[in-house]
Amino acid sequence: VLALMAAYDVWTATAWVYFGLHGSYGLLWLLKDRLFPDPNWEKRTTFGGAVMAWVLVLGLYWLAPVLIVVNRVEAPTWLLGVAIMVYALGVVSMMGSDAQKFFVLRARRGLITDGFFARVRHPNYLGEMMLYGSFAALTLHWAPWLVLAWVWLGVFLPNMLRKEASMARYPEWRSYVARTGFLLPRLGGGSSGRQGGAGSDLGSRDARSS
Repeated sequence: VLALMAAYDVWTATAWVYFGLHGSYGLLWLLKDRLFPDPNWEKRTTFGGAVMAWVLVLGLYWLAPVLIVVNRVEAPTWLLGVAIMVYALGVVSMMGSDAQKFFVLRARRGLITDGFFARVRHPNYLGEMMLYGSFAALTLHWAPWLVLAWVWLGVFLPNMLRKEASMARYPEWRSYVARTGFLLPRLGGGSSGRQGGAGSDLGSRDARSS
């Protein structure tokens, strides 16, 4: 992003905020990969599979900074503040739930129903959607939202539904679903519950980008 800014000699507040947000997320993702890696990112893939992942998902994320720099976008200051806040909350939700899932499942297998998962079943996906949504908002353009719609509906949603179908066979699943939201936290109602069951990795994501 910084190289793109230098190439076009664009040093607007919006460009700097985007650089700070996306740049810090990249560094945090590398740190996360060292401390509590996602097993799905440890799997081997073919060269063709890697190329397709870049072309269809990861590469498309770079549309946002290109639009900000090339169009010399000047987002209103209130939007900069909101984007930073949404990004921060998203990073906490994504990183925190991934860390909880990693360390709990390393100690013992079980359906995670407390902590970040107490009121929402997919806090990691929610967090990533929030932070990438903050990136898209800074562009003041509709195109990045189309990219996110494709990723969220074409990649994230099928992964979440597969996880839910897998966990539905456990007896405590029904009560857990009754007190939680699929993607947004369900407030009020029953207790947050305890961790139980067997073999759950509900928190993991099969596709994600940095």
